[in-house]
Amino acid sequence: MEQHDFFMRQAIELANENILNGGGPFGAVIVLNGVVVGKGSNQVTNHNDPTAHAEVLAIRNASKNLNRFDLSNCVLYTSCEPCPMCLGAIYWARIPKVFYGNTRKDAASIGFDDDFIYQELSQPIEKRSILMEPLLSSEAFKTFKDWNLKVDKKAY
Repeated sequence: MEQHDFFMRQAIELANENILNGGGPFGAVIVLNGVVVGKGSNQVTNHNDPTAHAEVLAIRNASKNLNRFDLSNCVLYTSCEPCPMCLGAIYWARIPKVFYGNTRKDAASIGFDDDFIYQELSQPIEKRSILMEPLLSSEAFKTFKDWNLKVDKKAY
């Protein structure tokens, strides 16, 4: 467990440093075989990018450093329970284990929307606060058919 504490403290330190640099209070590291291969700290306000969360940036950094999108043999340490967007990215990266410090309720208590978004996603699509309506579905599906027939595609 000491090794886990060591890497979690790195994620927390990234969050602490990030506050001093004008970013949000979130940090993350990705570890492969006991070595940090990716780091990220929340850059939403610094980059004017709502997707620049610590976990997403750590995934991007690890994928670049390892030259692959499959991080299935890595571990993610993050200073806070991942928001739904980051959790989706974690699933896409196939990271099998996540350690987190603060909870989404902790994040909500200081004004972050994570818990609200989790609640929204649990609602039927027609009850969510963002209107979503299908449009040109048959035309769009042709692209999926073309992809499905492509023999040289790289599956992910």
